[in-house]
Amino acid sequence: MSVMEAPSKEGRLMATLERLLELPAADLRESLNQASELLGSALDADKLDIFLFDPSRKTMCAAGTSNTPMGRRQQALGLDIQPVANGGSIADVFTTGNPYITGHVDREPGELPGVIHELGVRSHIATPLVVEGERRGVVSAQSARPDFFTEADLRFLSAVSHWIGSLTHRAELVEQVTTAAVAQGRRQAAEELITVLAHDLRNYLGPLMNRLDLLHRRAELEGRGDDLRDLGRAGDSVARLGQLISDLLDVGRLEQGLFEIVPAPVDLVALTQDTARALGSPGVEVRVEGPPELVIVADKARIRQALDNLVSNAIKHSPRGKWVLIKLSSDLREGKERAHIDVVDHGSGVPPELLPRIFDRFVTGAKAQGIGLGLYLASRIAAAHGAELTVHSPPGDGATFRLSLPVSGPPDHAREA
Repeated sequence: MSVMEAPSKEGRLMATLERLLELPAADLRESLNQASELLGSALDADKLDIFLFDPSRKTMCAAGTSNTPMGRRQQALGLDIQPVANGGSIADVFTTGNPYITGHVDREPGELPGVIHELGVRSHIATPLVVEGERRGVVSAQSARPDFFTEADLRFLSAVSHWIGSLTHRAELVEQVTTAAVAQGRRQAAEELITVLAHDLRNYLGPLMNRLDLLHRRAELEGRGDDLRDLGRAGDSVARLGQLISDLLDVGRLEQGLFEIVPAPVDLVALTQDTARALGSPGVEVRVEGPPELVIVADKARIRQALDNLVSNAIKHSPRGKWVLIKLSSDLREGKERAHIDVVDHGSGVPPELLPRIFDRFVTGAKAQGIGLGLYLASRIAAAHGAELTVHSPPGDGATFRLSLPVSGPPDHAREA
């Protein structure tokens, strides 16, 4: 039995805490494994575990375990993962928040049979693990010897568990920062590659369009109707490729602060009707509703770009035989008139998990085509006009994207942004 005098207990606690503070917090699992080794040695335990609760599986997972024969056997048997629903002392300490001590595990009702018969545990102390004020797991020490741990050992474990919580928090923060830095680096590399690729593609696009135009004129002179239709479809495909390249280059301009707008009077009714004619098809019709006239001050080319992206997105998600609606309206808000462009589709709607990120770059649904830049560009064009782009999408009932623009034009601070 590990009985120690008061000065020795204080010395053990201080020595353990000092060594805990020296542990690096570079990796959560490695940090907790080292902490388990340190605490297991201080308690002379056959095994020490630091369990963390996994809410997705509702299990207690040993994120740190001392490298001892009992610890290795626990991992081999799979007892390092314990579903809370199966009960046992670890689950009880986590759910109740109460410390635990026993010198005869084999006499405790509800203990997991594998702990008693396979691991041969007889003495056990455990205390909740609190991280940043939240109960996140359990710190547990076990021994094959009966009546091994004392109340003083339990108090020691409880005191040290607070420092384990701090170590866990530090390690998690380091992992989050590292993960964010890696993601940022990958995103920057991808953006640079995409921009370079877009520039190279644009160099090939001009000669291709010229050759198609030459073939089109030759087919017209020779009256070859089938070739004219095929060339028309090819021209449409190349035009869509050109729009994609422009979108890719605009993303680069946005990141470099080179994205500019030139406001001037714009007839939204004429603009939306042009978009409907250009993008509509026999499979998915694009309809326009609204007043006979609605003029705003904006960058016509950029508003057309945003509208084209919104309508193209709606067409992609509309079943064949349905239609996309562009609805124009206006109202007064805080004494200022705003124009609204609603793009409504009859698809299955935006998946709830995508809604918070729908206007981020490279965000697409599981079955969506494209690389996820259209809605991002539309949102940035809106911001440059001091406008708002929002989405309303009840589950299974289509989606409505609303672009709300100030009729009098973008404020100066929006143009600068």
